[in-house]
Amino acid sequence: MSAPAKLIVLAALTLTAADRPAIPLGLDAFLPVPAANPLTREKVALGRRLFHDTRLSRDQTVSCATCHQARYAFADPRPLAIGVHGRKAGRRSPRILNRVYGKSFFWDGRAATLEEQVAGPIQNPVEMDLTLAEATARTGLSELDLKNALASYVRTILAGDSPYDRFLAGDRAALTAEAQLGLNLFRGKAGCTACHLGPNLTDERFHNTGIGADPGRFRVTANPRDRGAFKTPTLREVAKAPPYMHDGSLLTLDDVVEHYDKGGDSETNASLDPEMRALRLTTVEKKALVAFLESLSGTIQEGLAP
Repeated sequence: MSAPAKLIVLAALTLTAADRPAIPLGLDAFLPVPAANPLTREKVALGRRLFHDTRLSRDQTVSCATCHQARYAFADPRPLAIGVHGRKAGRRSPRILNRVYGKSFFWDGRAATLEEQVAGPIQNPVEMDLTLAEATARTGLSELDLKNALASYVRTILAGDSPYDRFLAGDRAALTAEAQLGLNLFRGKAGCTACHLGPNLTDERFHNTGIGADPGRFRVTANPRDRGAFKTPTLREVAKAPPYMHDGSLLTLDDVVEHYDKGGDSETNASLDPEMRALRLTTVEKKALVAFLESLSGTIQEGLAP
């Protein structure tokens, strides 16, 4: 049986309880995997190979893993993504952690499913610059199998079991006193939970936080209220993946806290989110908030155990 035909057969199968990915502490135990593309061990393994396959780029120098590196929490240490022939993208590579729980994809939410999202960078002329027809010819897979395998692998990239999660689970020593102060600020005075909430610490919605002049979500909806708005990223593993924001313009977590403390830049962002306001945190409070953000780093897992 050919690889594509074999994959089509496997796509009809569902994982047994023993094959189901282990869910790290702190995450929702329910994985919203679409019925049309159920997880299978073989499909996930194929997706991992494709994720690292440079044949999916025009000059065969770039793979998905080039911009989503495991050691940087599946993000990129560069401020902006760099594609084939050194072409520079206009936005940075986001952390693709816990995307199985995602409601929309890309910074501007232009893809509704992971199956749609994984094909985007391949076809983007700045990133990988390959047509799907060329990609399928190089891999010997159908377009559907290519998308399904990559999406399945990405769904297994999970991050949790952090000191924060252990603290919530009852281990009162899991967070330092400074980080506990930061958690209280996060929930209270700093107002971070207006956007960063739930097990994945994101509302999966779009907000203008006063960074740059990129139209953001407006390009997708043409709604003036969406100008400059970008999807709230998960804060899990945030300390491992600087720089920050959609344009990589904030280099450290201290810079991020300073930005929010000032309330963003309303002068160049007429559609600034109403939640953005000057916080007037003290130096001690700012340090505590950073300590809490650092406590969100725990365990990252990917794929399925053999």
